[in-house]
Amino acid sequence: MTLRIGTRGSALALAQTGDIARAITAATGVDTELVPVTTHGDVSRESLSSLGGTGVFASALREFLLRGECDIVVHSMKDLPTVAYAGLRVGAVPVRADARDTICARDGLTLETLPSGASVGTGSPRRAAQLAAVRPDLQVVDIRGNVGTRLGFVSSGELDAVVLAAAGLGRLGQLDVVTQFLELEAWPTAPAQGALAVEVRTAVFDDRDGHADVIAALEAIEDQDTRAAATAERAVLSRLEAGCAAPIGAHAIVTPDGVSLTAAVYAPDGSGTLRLNRQAAFVTSAVHEIIGTAETVGSALADELLAQGAATLAPLRQS
Repeated sequence: MTLRIGTRGSALALAQTGDIARAITAATGVDTELVPVTTHGDVSRESLSSLGGTGVFASALREFLLRGECDIVVHSMKDLPTVAYAGLRVGAVPVRADARDTICARDGLTLETLPSGASVGTGSPRRAAQLAAVRPDLQVVDIRGNVGTRLGFVSSGELDAVVLAAAGLGRLGQLDVVTQFLELEAWPTAPAQGALAVEVRTAVFDDRDGHADVIAALEAIEDQDTRAAATAERAVLSRLEAGCAAPIGAHAIVTPDGVSLTAAVYAPDGSGTLRLNRQAAFVTSAVHEIIGTAETVGSALADELLAQGAATLAPLRQS
């Protein structure tokens, strides 16, 4: 068989889906075919929050998959809503790429050395809030477009810098443009940033024998630690009922012994930050126990954030 993989048509989406396709073929020998799908988020130049936040890039891919026009789809996991989608499930979570954000600035500048009043572009409310919290003297500019378009704002002189995900730049082979990596301890990024979610119809798991090639492909690229970390981070988002238009950062570290999770909620104007950490030990090495513990940690940490005023600090209740 040839495994048809649905993907957005952007250069980044094609690059990351191509990586998954090659990994599947290398591990299983199954041939793959990339099937590009155009989403509303790809063609619109409205701000991400006005487009509806989380899900704007995922819905067209999901409908394509449900219609049977492909066998699996690949999402950037940070763009995937936390609410389950009828008829679909995340069949695999591959090894995570670098979860950090980066500064890509003119003249080798960093967040600390950008001059007062410098213009920094981002389409992320979370990044905008973090910038305002750390450097209130900067001018934060809302931008849209693919990686090339955003970097072009800097090379043309229209902006002094942009904030971009290290994972995307790495997948495109463009890490040479980075002038600073922002460390996760001080600058937690979007829940599941750097992770991919490979979604499949639930019917595949209802008839495993009839879909043996698909099951084998999913199992070949699954990474348990990445799934556990992403589960913990996304549980924060789910419990807070927040989407990607909410200024929330989260980062989990998974070891054989347990999970440590940090999450932060930011005032949109940078005037306040609430940051908490929580750990939990794994009782057994069973996969379902590990994932369950990760989800419990994320939900509990979100409850602590709410108890300490997160909902008054930032707008959280979003679809």
